Amino acid sequence: MSWNMSTDCCTWDGVTCDRSTGYATGLDLSCSQLQGIIHPNSTVFQISHLQRLNLAHNDFSLSGVPRQIGRFAGLTHLNLSCSKFSGLIPPEISRLPNLVSLDLSNNDQGFKLEPNNFKALLQNLTRLREVSLSFVNINSVLPMSLSSSLSSLSLQNTGLHGILPDKAFQLPNLHTLDLSINKDLTGILPKTNMSSPLRWLDLSTTSLLGELPDYIGHLKSLNHLQLTACNFSGSIPYSMGNLTLITFLDLSENSFSGNLPSSLSNLKQLTQLDLSFNHNLEGQIPDVFANLTQLTSLSLKGNNFIGPFPSSVANLKQLEVLDMSSNSLSGPLPSNILQLPNLHTLYLSNNSLNGTIPSWLFSLPSLVQLGLSSNQLTGPMHEFQYKSLELIDLSKNELTGPIPLSIVELENLTSLYLSGNNLTGIVELDMFSNLKNLQYLELSNNNISVITTNKSNAKMPSLTCIQLTILNLRNNGLVGAIPTAFAKGNRLRNLNLRGNRLEGTVPRSMVNCRNLEVLDIGENHINDTFPHWLETLPELQVLVLRSNRFRGSVSSTSKIKFPFSKLRIIDLADNEFSGNLPTTYISNFKAMMNVEEAGTTLKYMGEVNYHEYYDYTTVVTKGLKHELPRILTIFTTIDLSNNKFKGGIPDIIGSLRSLKVLNLSHNSLVGHIPPLLGKLLALESLDLSSNQLGGEIPAQLGDLTFLSALNLSQNHLVGHIPRGKQFNTFEADAYGGNSELCGPPLSRNCEDSETPKPPPPPEVQKINDLDFASGFTWKVVLLGYGCGTVLGLAVGSVMFFIGKPKWFIGIVERERPKKVRRLITGVFERERQRKLLRVERSWKKKLEIFS
Repeated sequence: MSWNMSTDCCTWDGVTCDRSTGYATGLDLSCSQLQGIIHPNSTVFQISHLQRLNLAHNDFSLSGVPRQIGRFAGLTHLNLSCSKFSGLIPPEISRLPNLVSLDLSNNDQGFKLEPNNFKALLQNLTRLREVSLSFVNINSVLPMSLSSSLSSLSLQNTGLHGILPDKAFQLPNLHTLDLSINKDLTGILPKTNMSSPLRWLDLSTTSLLGELPDYIGHLKSLNHLQLTACNFSGSIPYSMGNLTLITFLDLSENSFSGNLPSSLSNLKQLTQLDLSFNHNLEGQIPDVFANLTQLTSLSLKGNNFIGPFPSSVANLKQLEVLDMSSNSLSGPLPSNILQLPNLHTLYLSNNSLNGTIPSWLFSLPSLVQLGLSSNQLTGPMHEFQYKSLELIDLSKNELTGPIPLSIVELENLTSLYLSGNNLTGIVELDMFSNLKNLQYLELSNNNISVITTNKSNAKMPSLTCIQLTILNLRNNGLVGAIPTAFAKGNRLRNLNLRGNRLEGTVPRSMVNCRNLEVLDIGENHINDTFPHWLETLPELQVLVLRSNRFRGSVSSTSKIKFPFSKLRIIDLADNEFSGNLPTTYISNFKAMMNVEEAGTTLKYMGEVNYHEYYDYTTVVTKGLKHELPRILTIFTTIDLSNNKFKGGIPDIIGSLRSLKVLNLSHNSLVGHIPPLLGKLLALESLDLSSNQLGGEIPAQLGDLTFLSALNLSQNHLVGHIPRGKQFNTFEADAYGGNSELCGPPLSRNCEDSETPKPPPPPEVQKINDLDFASGFTWKVVLLGYGCGTVLGLAVGSVMFFIGKPKWFIGIVERERPKKVRRLITGVFERERQRKLLRVERSWKKKLEIFS
């Protein structure tokens, strides 16, 4: 932009002037890389005849819009979008009487409009036609009445709530209505009188519900309808076929049911159709698509469609994206897919397709993404004819034979998923280093032997692919050592080598994996001490070393302030670790302490876009292995079982408030079970069996209302088993092998003195404490009664005021047999009230004498 002060401002870029008066009436500074703050005394507010002001796509440093903007009484068009404004929107904007178009969208999340100003804006400005306030924080209901002049209203993600008024659909000039991403906005669509000029309607990600009214077919000007992620139900109305001008139709993520209406075949202008994730759409896919020759994207994913692949798809010559995954389609892959020359994305995963993969499938010249996982496909993989493929997912089928060597020529390949097949042969893993864009490599659960170049035995190669994010070679024929060359700057996030025959040590170069979140090298033959330097990995959340030959203590030797602070799953079971439990590490398991953070949102680790790759692992509870195909971020577990740990269970474990599973069984732990374990309110499984623990079972464990699996067997626990609460849900085998335990659910009864009594209410407890004190005082009085009433009363009076004598309690408790003590106690209890009343009367008389 060049403004020359020596020239007429009407010639400057972005300045528009009235030809007759010479006044500046328009100022367009959009996309001018402006930065800083607009000051209230800026000369721009002196342009008194300004009608159009556009400051969009600049950077105003999260500053507020000056109130002086209200001086532009003649302003008709105001655009402040995408310019990093923040703070309260001045009410003066809602009072600009000539305003026709207003765009304040897409600024900072702190950009707010007061509800009363929002209402005034939509009701009082009678000339206003276009309003875009998307991503402005309004947090209001939509006014019941709106200006009839409105032709476009965009309120995406503004915090609208309450019931959507019918009148929003009845404005006579409205052609665009976008109320999307307002999750608290509810209501139903009106059955009649919807605005017929509507061309664009987006109500996605709201809580609107009910059936789509037949009247929606009267909106014949509609070319864009998006109702994604609402709560609509019922069948798709037949009248939808009347929308002959529509080009975009998205009804995904609702609860529509039944068959597809045949009237959809009338939508000949349609380019994108998405009916995915309704789950209840069913039946065979009808030949309604034969006429939709303009379709470029078709998604029927996540429904109950059955039968063969629809033959009508072959007519869709413009089709680029086809997703029919997660249905119940059956039969072989149809050859008519070959007739789709523009197809670049084909997803047919999670169906019941069978037969072999035809060779022509790898010959489609435009194919970029291919997803056929979780079907019943058999036979070998064919050689790849074109290099355009970026994603291949053939996992969880019944494929056999070797991986074709031509796969290394797919220079654009980013994701390769071949897990869960019967692939065999020898793979030179070095060859994948040629795929410079490879990010996801999943070869787990096959019968592959992996070697390096010119080696006859199946050894792990060096990992030199910097882009690699996921490497899963779980349950294959790997032998040898883990490679030592983890390059600096690598992006590895998940390394899973579980269930092989790897030996040697854990390479220290793994400290270069700064993004590593999941490390699973369990069930190998690794012989090493605890790799304490893993504590320096800032993102590590899952660490599995189980069933190897690790030895020595588990302790920190570095000066890292918060070692393993993000760890959610640690499994060191079935090794030869020794020494005390790793208290230093446990005290820094911050991710296991924060209940609030863990419970806010259900998310899966490793969640990515199409291919839905989720981090997974195996955990052991109650002695049984459980596959976690998706690791919820709220799942936390500590398994240190079957080692040689000794010492006590540290109290600090009680601070891990979001811990779900704790297994310390089959060690040599001693001491008591910490009562602080009762603070693990999220705990679902606790196994302390086969240790040397003693003492009583803490009653506090009964407070663990989610605890469904408990094993305290094979220890030296004593006393009664607590009653009530969660303890009533466990069987006798939870306590077996503790010869001094008694009470239900064990068959061994406790003696009367050992039978637990439920604690009294606080008020009763307080009274009984007083009773005990005064009662014991009168035991002394009764013992001294034969020595003289005066002496007895005197001693009793002293005891009454100074409390019970501990030395005497000790003598009585040590010398008297239990039955005698109970007899004396009964006698004392019967006499307590009578003697107490007599003493009180005596002292009252004495006090009256001295008063």
